[in-house]
Amino acid sequence: MIIGMRKVFTLCIVHQGPKILLGMKKIGLGAGRWNGFGGKVEPGESIEAAAVREFREEVCVEALNITQKGVLEFSFENDSKILEVHIFETTQFTGQPKETDEMTPRWFDISQIPYEQMWSDDIFWLPLLLARKIFRGKFHFDKPSTADYSAKILSQELHEVTKL
Repeated sequence: MIIGMRKVFTLCIVHQGPKILLGMKKIGLGAGRWNGFGGKVEPGESIEAAAVREFREEVCVEALNITQKGVLEFSFENDSKILEVHIFETTQFTGQPKETDEMTPRWFDISQIPYEQMWSDDIFWLPLLLARKIFRGKFHFDKPSTADYSAKILSQELHEVTKL
């Protein structure tokens, strides 16, 4: 969904006890980086429905519960677009995570999250999600991360909130 120069996306993190399920992005924005599962909100689709659909498409499982934990805005130098990303957490799903054309899933112990192979903002907000906090934030980067380049954060704001 595009609202002006704002594009709306979802990102779903699977968190079960001391484990987190991440996917190695194989194509598109952030290829070569570990990430949650998500993507664009389609016209006429609710943000929550998009999160469930993208999770199903990217890892071949069905979320049984999904809770919105945050909203982050991402922007880049020399680009007027803002990416509004709605962050969800799920703790239960049906099916077995499978590799798709877009993602290769892998479980990590939360003490061994590969932050150095993720987007450079994840180390700031992911601990809030894992602590069951609700948050809002903005991150402004020099340019997008790739497999070989970790985006530099030029400015950031991140706050715990009581509701979204």
